[in-house]
Amino acid sequence: MSALRALRQLTASSSRSLAARAAPRAVTRSALAARVAPVSASRAFSVSARRLGEGASDAALSQRLAEELKYEKEATPAEEPEFLTTFKKNSPWTIQDTPGMDEVALVRKFGNEEIRLIFSIADIQNEQEPEFEEGEEGVEDGAEDAEASLPPYPLRCSFSFTKPSTPGALTIDAMCQDGTFVIDNISYYSDAKVGTDLTVEADWKRRGYYLGPQFDTLDISLQDEFDKFLAERGIDSTLAFWVPQYAEYKEQKEYVSWLKNVRDFVDA
Repeated sequence: MSALRALRQLTASSSRSLAARAAPRAVTRSALAARVAPVSASRAFSVSARRLGEGASDAALSQRLAEELKYEKEATPAEEPEFLTTFKKNSPWTIQDTPGMDEVALVRKFGNEEIRLIFSIADIQNEQEPEFEEGEEGVEDGAEDAEASLPPYPLRCSFSFTKPSTPGALTIDAMCQDGTFVIDNISYYSDAKVGTDLTVEADWKRRGYYLGPQFDTLDISLQDEFDKFLAERGIDSTLAFWVPQYAEYKEQKEYVSWLKNVRDFVDA
């Protein structure tokens, strides 16, 4: 179990309404049914089942996967998106993204600090249309445009801060939504490896540590100073808008790869 997923069971224990607003991710994509025409029985049985495996349904499944893969490839830009190119060129953060994994890390140096941000694409939800009560009008055009540019889901994030001059580590758990990082709590570990390692052993040790108070229970002036501390290190609204953009970009790439891998397996 990864550190990001296991850290304090964030979505289960957090009292924040942001996490509560995230709807469960749909298991299937409704768009697939609308885009792909039904495969007729005659086409399904016109191909020998043993040519694609041992099941009579293999040919139909392979065809559906191929159609969805073709659609998604056509909808995916071949070139790197501008937001990503600009980020790589101008940002002090370095992206660590392993294909096939659902977590992404951003790392940077700030003075004598090593800073790491981890977020997961597993929180991405299908976008839902806003619901209005009977007789209620929608928001104004300007506000509607602004809302449309924001993702409808929060993303769980974990920050870690380490220094070579001290054995400890500071970690922050937050939710990224609406162009801001909403801090849940700030923890301190006397052993940096316990606080930052992405191993089962380190995760098990973390469960016995005091995790710090809920951030919103701290004195307001102390919260303000922590906000300044993060902003000075580039953990600000600019980064909070970028993270969901990259999460959606990676999720699309992983979905296309998943379609290809599954189809190749069915066809083998």
